[in-house]
Amino acid sequence: MSDSAIIAGMHTDRLNRIATHIDQAYLQPGKLPGALTLVARRGEICFLHAQGLMDVERNKPVQRDTLFRVYSMTKPMTSLALMQMYEQGRFLLDDPVHKYIPSWANLRVYKAGVHPQFMTTPAQRPMTIRDLLTHQSGLTYGFMNRTNVDAAYRALKLDGGAGLTLEKLVDELSRLPLEFSPGSAWNYSVSTDVVGYLVQVLSGMTLEEYFAEHIFKPLGMQDTFFTVPADKIERFAACYQYQPGDTFSLQDDPQQSVFTRSHGYLSGGGGLVSTVDDYYRFAQALASGGEFQGERIIGRKTLEFMRLNHLPNNQDLPAVSVGAFSETPYEGSGFGLGFSVKTDVAKSHTNGSVGEYGWGGMASTNFFIDPVEDLMMIFMTQLIPSSTYQIRQELRAIINGAIVD
Repeated sequence: MSDSAIIAGMHTDRLNRIATHIDQAYLQPGKLPGALTLVARRGEICFLHAQGLMDVERNKPVQRDTLFRVYSMTKPMTSLALMQMYEQGRFLLDDPVHKYIPSWANLRVYKAGVHPQFMTTPAQRPMTIRDLLTHQSGLTYGFMNRTNVDAAYRALKLDGGAGLTLEKLVDELSRLPLEFSPGSAWNYSVSTDVVGYLVQVLSGMTLEEYFAEHIFKPLGMQDTFFTVPADKIERFAACYQYQPGDTFSLQDDPQQSVFTRSHGYLSGGGGLVSTVDDYYRFAQALASGGEFQGERIIGRKTLEFMRLNHLPNNQDLPAVSVGAFSETPYEGSGFGLGFSVKTDVAKSHTNGSVGEYGWGGMASTNFFIDPVEDLMMIFMTQLIPSSTYQIRQELRAIINGAIVD
C-alpha cells in the first residue's frame, strides 16, 4: 500500500494514525495488552491492524484470527434474533412480557427494604417486549452496585454465577422487584438476557442453536460461540483487569476460562466470543441493510426501525437514565432496539453523524456503524472495565478525520 493511498474515500496515512495512537498512548505505557482495529467504508475494509499481545503471560501477539470475549456486543445479535421473529408476525413490540413468561404477570416495583424483605408497589403498567429491547424494563445488573435491588442480583448470582441458566434467571427475576415502573426510565440491565430467553420460547430452539442456524450460518461466521472449542483455545485471548496506576492484571486465563467449558448459561446479554472478521460479517450485514454476500438476515425496514431512537419523546440517555453505567457516552445518544443511536453530534462531544449506532462490551471492545458515511469500526481488546479509558471516542475522532470524500 502506498503511503498516501485513498481507499473507499479514506486516506490511509490518516487511518494509520490509529496504530500510532494506540501504540504510543496505550501499548508502550502498559495501559492495554494489545488491540485489533478494523475500519471499513462502502463495504470495503480500509484499515485492519493487530498490535500488542493477546496473552501477556505467554507472550502471544494479537493476530487477525484472535478470539475475543465480546461481552455486550452480543446484545445486538440477540436483539436482531428476536426481531427476525417480529418479521414473522410472532409477537408485537407492545405485547406484555407475561404473555410469553406467565410467572411475570404481577411484577412489582421496589419501594424500600433489602433482600429478601422488600416493600413494593404495583407497576404502573405491564412490561412490554419493547421495554426489554430498549432497557426501559426496570430490570438491572448486579454489578451496578447502586441499589438494594442490584444487591439482590449479586446475592443470587444473576450476572452469570455457577449453575445459572436462562430458565433460572427468569424464575428468580419473577420474584424480585423492578427498579422502576416499565417505560418510565432507562437502566442498563439483564433485559437482553431475557430477550434471549424469549428467542428460545418463540423458536423452540436453544439460543445457541438459533444463532447458529439463523445468523452465524447464513453470514459464514465460523468463529463465534458461547463456548470456545478445544481446537481453538490457542487463539483465545487472555482478559485483563484495570489496576490503579494505569496497569492491568490477569482477569481470565484463556487456558482455564469459563468460556472454554460448557457452562449452561447462554447469555444473550454478554456470552459470546468472536473474531474481528466474524463480527465484521455481522456488522457489514447491518451496514448493508440486512444482508451480506447475498444472504439476508433481516429486512431493511426492520433494521431502520431498530436504529431509531425509541426513548420517550426522542430524549437522550441522560434525560431518562437512572444509572451511570453503559457501553456508550450518554450525551447526545438515544437507544434503539438493541443498540445506542447518536441523536445529536454536537451534544455528544465526539465527531460522527446523526444516526450512528453500535455498542461495546465490558472488556473494552466496541463497534459503530455510521449509515450517513457508510462507515464502520470494530475495535477488539480485553481490558475490564470498558470505562477505563476514552479510547472509543479517540478512535472516532481519528477515523472521521480520515474521510476525504
